Amino acid sequence: MAITAICLAVTSCGTEGGSQPKQKPVTEIHEMKTFTVDLVAQLDSIWIAEQGPLRKRDAMFKKYGADSEQYAKYQAIYERNHVVNEAKIKKILADGWPELQVIGDMGNRTICNVLQHSDYETRMAYLPLMKQAVKDGQLSAPLLVRAEDRLATDRGELQIYGGQIKYDPETKSLELWPVLDPENIDKRRAAVGLGPIAEFLKERFDLEWNLEEQLQRTEAFVKAKEKAALKSN
Repeated sequence: MAITAICLAVTSCGTEGGSQPKQKPVTEIHEMKTFTVDLVAQLDSIWIAEQGPLRKRDAMFKKYGADSEQYAKYQAIYERNHVVNEAKIKKILADGWPELQVIGDMGNRTICNVLQHSDYETRMAYLPLMKQAVKDGQLSAPLLVRAEDRLATDRGELQIYGGQIKYDPETKSLELWPVLDPENIDKRRAAVGLGPIAEFLKERFDLEWNLEEQLQRTEAFVKAKEKAALKSN
């Protein structure tokens, strides 16, 4: 990416009529290269700091459970790292969403990953910027809908694409948060570039997709919300 930036800086200085191109000073080209490399390197380090302890934490969850000291150890490390990572991401986004040709898909994944782990208010605040980035072709739709599903579950609503898994402390197991219209979820996922829900659940969480079960869970979820709404009135 840095080399591309240098080529653009040199070729953009030409003048009409075949005259000799006037090149930018070497110092300016070096500054552009340094900025690009530094941004990519910074995002790489953020990814490692964010995902490293999370992966170890999840491994401890599978081996020892959510109440174990091993799980708590890596959860604490992740929480400390996230505070720093979130501040860095906010600084990067202060001037708008970075260009895809500069940070690449991995850079986008890193930014969205950190935002996804932030509190509800932070995620809502950056949602318009994410939507605009998708419209501008700088961000892929699957990263946006993942964020939208997370916000929906935080509001206690049905999720649309099935990306959110929750830990049930009663059963001490992971479960798919109920989804809207389970019969057509794969059509919605395909429309935004996501694979079938059954493949996603199996590969990512070793969970089985059972349509009849999900239909029942969605129906029970809706009835519970309606009942709660009647009580509140």
